[in-house]
Amino acid sequence: MTTQELIDLRTCIMEGRDRDALAIIDELDAMSKKDTLFKIDSYLTVVLIHLIKNQVEGRLTNSWAASIRASIRKIKSLNLKENKTYYYIKEEEWDEILEEAIEFAIDDASAEVENGAYTPFQLKEMVDKNSIITTAKSFLALTYSYSAKDLSVVINDNFALLPGGEDWKFGRKNK
Repeated sequence: MTTQELIDLRTCIMEGRDRDALAIIDELDAMSKKDTLFKIDSYLTVVLIHLIKNQVEGRLTNSWAASIRASIRKIKSLNLKENKTYYYIKEEEWDEILEEAIEFAIDDASAEVENGAYTPFQLKEMVDKNSIITTAKSFLALTYSYSAKDLSVVINDNFALLPGGEDWKFGRKNK
């Protein structure tokens, strides 16, 4: 929100131009929603990159787990609207978002998987996109079912289901 928009809003209210004031409020609301969705997409990309690395490398590191956990918590926080009863993205709306985000995440992950050993073209051939999307959806579903307080524990439990997750859980080193 810019200072000019606030000045315009104040002017509209003071001059009794309710329709113009409501139009400004609607515009500000749309800008706020767009910003929130952009932030959610950024955190979602982080989750996908780490899930791609996990799938291709067959291991899970503390760093990847921490990034996934933090990103899922941020998505939960951002996705829940201020009134705490509605979500910007409903649980059934993730499919389309994930289908688009996975393509960008594969490109970005190519710089990180096996220390950048694969081009985005090679990585696209290696990654099972459907599996990554399914895993991401299972983590996102937790944000609708668990409180922020309980979310970290449940996420940690779900890490054991990932490739190398059992080794990670029990502190066994990857070979």
